[in-house]
Amino acid sequence: MRWLLLVLAAAPAQAETLVAARTVRAQTVLSAADLGLIRDTLPGMLADPAEAIGQEARITLYAGRPIRPTDIGPPAIVDRNQIVPLAYQAGPLSIVTEGRALMRGGVGDTIRVMNLASRSTISGRIMADGTVTVAP
Repeated sequence: MRWLLLVLAAAPAQAETLVAARTVRAQTVLSAADLGLIRDTLPGMLADPAEAIGQEARITLYAGRPIRPTDIGPPAIVDRNQIVPLAYQAGPLSIVTEGRALMRGGVGDTIRVMNLASRSTISGRIMADGTVTVAP
């Protein structure tokens, strides 16, 4: 009787972590040339370049340092001090006025806006068209 002994050596899976290939200033939209990969797994860091390409650096990204998900975000469409449409809707009631953005942000970000009519400061979410919506 012949026995076949097969031994499989489990090799550790190699994962990669996304790093900045060069120093990238805040408010720069990332491209493939700005990114690199290192052969190391760091918890909480990005691993896939596709998650970062086209996103905007929220802080300065230094060459060789891992990139966290909070370091990048959608490109800003509203700048600080920009006049933006401010919308509120609750059922059939719809109010639209102008506001001054007190922060900069991208689609989906929550920013503070000053209502120009009442001078009160409120928080709202930026929509794709640049309107800031205020939830009831």
